[in-house]
Amino acid sequence: MHSDAETVHAYLDELPEERKEAMKKLRDVILKNLPEGFEEEMSSGMIGYVVPLRIFPSGYHASKGEPLPFMSLASQKNYIALYHMGLYAKPELEKWFRDEYKKRVNAKPDMGKSCIRLKKMEDIPYDLISELCKKITPYEYVEAYKEALESRGK
Repeated sequence: MHSDAETVHAYLDELPEERKEAMKKLRDVILKNLPEGFEEEMSSGMIGYVVPLRIFPSGYHASKGEPLPFMSLASQKNYIALYHMGLYAKPELEKWFRDEYKKRVNAKPDMGKSCIRLKKMEDIPYDLISELCKKITPYEYVEAYKEALESRGK
């Protein structure tokens, strides 16, 4: 569900009551655990965490002049979506996450390339999300991003 909210607080305020607590807790976990350098902003109608242009002036190749997206948090119709581009950029990180998720939640994660779908609010593995946030610095992510672009000839 796309939002036109201009601020993170406005986005959180417009959420359905049954999602607010989990979304606020996920946001707190992300803010407390992301390495220094990432910045929070509203991005594509979601709460976004980006590598700012002051760190990576080239920015996102698909949207010139915009910071490089790293993570996003969104309340969708049937689930909360946590998008983590590091999972897409680093296959070893995705494997670690999938393995740890199975151990901690006792189920396979519902995932796409970079999207983790959190359908049951009571099963959100906040401790695992906390660890995931710490795994990549903005500088490591920029290097992985540049390598991926080079391998695709962009």
